[in-house]
Formats: sequence, C-alpha cells, structure tokens
Amino acid sequence: MLFNSYPFLLIFLPSAIAIYAIADRFPRARCPVLIALSLAFYSYWDIRFLPLMVASILGNWWLAKAYDATRRDGLITLAIAANLAVLGFFKYTDFLADNLAVLGLPLPRWELALPLGISFFTFHHVMYLVDQRRGRAPLYPLDRYALYICFFPQSISGPLVRWSEVMQQFGRRAFRKGFEHRVALGATFVILGLLQKIFLGDQLADHVNPVFEAAARGTVTTSEAWIGTMGFTFQIFFDFSGYSDIAIGVALIFGIVLPKNFDAPYRALSLQDFWRRWHITLSRFLRDYLYIPLGGSRHGLSRHMAALLTTMVLGGLWHGAGWGFVLWGTAHGGALALEVLWRRWLPPVPWFISWLLTFAFVTLVWILFRAPNLDAAIVMFKALVGVPKFFGQDGWRLIGAAAICAILLPPSYRLAARLTREPRPLTAILLGLAGIAILVQLGRDKVYEFIYFQF
Repeated sequence: MLFNSYPFLLIFLPSAIAIYAIADRFPRARCPVLIALSLAFYSYWDIRFLPLMVASILGNWWLAKAYDATRRDGLITLAIAANLAVLGFFKYTDFLADNLAVLGLPLPRWELALPLGISFFTFHHVMYLVDQRRGRAPLYPLDRYALYICFFPQSISGPLVRWSEVMQQFGRRAFRKGFEHRVALGATFVILGLLQKIFLGDQLADHVNPVFEAAARGTVTTSEAWIGTMGFTFQIFFDFSGYSDIAIGVALIFGIVLPKNFDAPYRALSLQDFWRRWHITLSRFLRDYLYIPLGGSRHGLSRHMAALLTTMVLGGLWHGAGWGFVLWGTAHGGALALEVLWRRWLPPVPWFISWLLTFAFVTLVWILFRAPNLDAAIVMFKALVGVPKFFGQDGWRLIGAAAICAILLPPSYRLAARLTREPRPLTAILLGLAGIAILVQLGRDKVYEFIYFQF
C-alpha cells in the first residue's frame, strides 16, 4: 500500500486511527492492535511475504531470548548470519549467478521477488542483536519487539530506527491530554511529505525516466543527459525525503516519535557533511555498526582509509544488486578518503567552492545509482560532455524550482515545527487546501512507487 494513494489516505489511515483510538483506552490492547494494523498494511502489497516477516520476528526474538538466558555469543552470531543469509538469498542470488556466468560458472537464476522492506527490517534486527551482545539492549516482550520490526510507518523504507529510540514509546497512551498539537504536527509532516513526493519528485520522474530509458538504448543528447542527471538529483531527494516525512508524521499521530532522516543535504560543504545530512539514520547505522567496528579513525591512516572505503562499498551494495551501486559506493568511499587526506595536509577550500565541488560530485555519481546498467551510465557520462540547451527544453523550470526548494528553503522538520508552533487559522486553512490539492493531483497523475521500495 502506497502512502501516496487513495486506499491509504482515504481508507487505511483513517480506519487505523479510529481503531487505535478505541484500543488506546486499554493498555494491554495498544501493542497488539498496532501490530495487527502494521501486518495488515504490509500484507496489502503482497500477502505472500507476510510469513517471512512473521517468521523473522519470531525467530529473532526467540534467539534473543535464548541469548538472554544463556549468554552464548554464538546465538547472536547465528541470528545475524541467518538474517544476512536471507537478505542475500533474496537480493543477491541472481546478481551472483550473472557474474559467475561471465566467468564460465553457470548457476540457475531464481528470479525471486524481493520481499518488501527486507533490507530495512533486516537492519533493525541486526541493530538490536548487536546491541544485545554489547550489553546495551535488554530483552523486550515479544509484542514490543514485533512492533519495533513491523511498525507500519517505517517498516518498508525507514527511517532506520534504533531500538533505544522507540521501544519505551510503544504501549504509551497516544491520545492523552495535549495530543492535539502532536497530531497537528504529524498531519503537517504528512502533507509536506506528500507535497514533496507528488508535486516535485513525481513531476521530475516524468522527465528523468525517459532519459535513462533512452540511455539504455544508447541514444541521449547533451540536453537530455543534463536534464536527466539534474532531475534525478532532486527527484530522489524529494521522493525519499517525502517518504520519510510521511512516515514521521503518521508515527506521530500514533504517539511515536521517529528520528529525522534528512537535513538539507544539498547544502553540504563536504561529503562528510553530506552523509551527516542525507539518509541520516542509514549513515548512523553504517558508522556505528560497520565503520567503527572496522577500526574507524582510531588505528592509523591506512586502516582509516580502508574502513571508509569498505563501509561505503557495502553501503552501495546494500542499496541494490548491481555494479552501478557498487561503483556508486566506491566513488563515495574514495572521495571521503580524499577529503580526509585533504584536511590533513592541505589548506581549507573557500565555502562556495567546497559546496560546488560537493554538489557536483554527488550529482554526477547519482548516474551510477540510477542507470539501469553500466552501459547506460557510460552513455550518460559521455552525453554530458557539451553545452546543454536551457531554452525550449522541458524540465529546466521544474528543476530550478526543485533546486530552490531543496537548497534554500528550511528543512521540512523545521518548517513543520514553525507551522505548528501555535494555532493559526490561516496556517490551518492553507494546509487544508494543500491536502485537497494533493488528493486532486493523485486522481490526475500516474502514481509512482517510492524509489526506496526497491531496496
């Protein structure tokens, strides 16, 4: 079920709020009802994947319980290995088969459908299990653990939430005294997220998708290549930032505070700064559960460089089973390493040049992320060499508007807080009109899935 769809906005969400408002009066019913709603939401997409979700919850909780009773590290190792094996089986089996076939080692292609949200709920399991072995995470009742994994606003595409950020919130009364402001803030987040997705992300997709389809056929003009490249730079931001804001907003309505996931990343003055602002919860995961365990910056320069590169390569591979994702991660890892060397031995760069270099690098390597294959990426890179036509080309005004919104406007979490700081009739009317415009637009345009659904 898509957040940007009539079934969700007009049927599921109002029904879920009404059902939970009744259950909210009974402490023992809160978690079970929210779990049932979350599993219903997950099943709507493809009920075949529901047993996998349920089995992953029960299996991981059972192993966590067994570890709590025995303190045998092998149980946590087994659980983590099993989670990664399941993820690898569904996500990378065909990728491995294709690459082994090139080496003359043919393996059958399974052509498996990727279970929705498997990358995200796998990482949620891993975070909890690793922290349990570190002595930081206690054993929680099954209902709280299940809700941590399947809570519907964030189970499919994040944000990647740490157990410590939400476990204590589960089971609290949502519609207690003063809930009106929180619900208003949540509704504002939902509206801002849908505005980003529908009026910017999806509109840009109409210009971006044909360009990369043409690149796959081997024919792209310079102007088309620049529109596709710049367009995707802002499309993926508004698509994923929009999803994150909707997830944060819906969770707030149910009384759960999720962490922010974007903080004006295209204002970043370095790649390190970019990754502190882009998909913040994934960046934290990669830092705390991969980069630091690999040595981080504490064991000399060479190990620091290796940790950076390894972390970003694996981060790229997590996004998708393709060499484009691997090269995208490798490029970011290599550039982050160069930044470390620059800061160590060379003078600082003026802020505008630093911003321009960062934005240009991020924009160009998005091609590796978006292109359907490496041949198409090469076609795009070659086509960028030249001077694009800015007049008479559809898309540039939209890209300009998107750039202004992404770079100059306040981040959505600040904007939502400002809009709901105190009750204002005019603000409420404008947000209401925006909600109506969203519903009207949904009936006019093609509904695009969120980009991160494929990961």
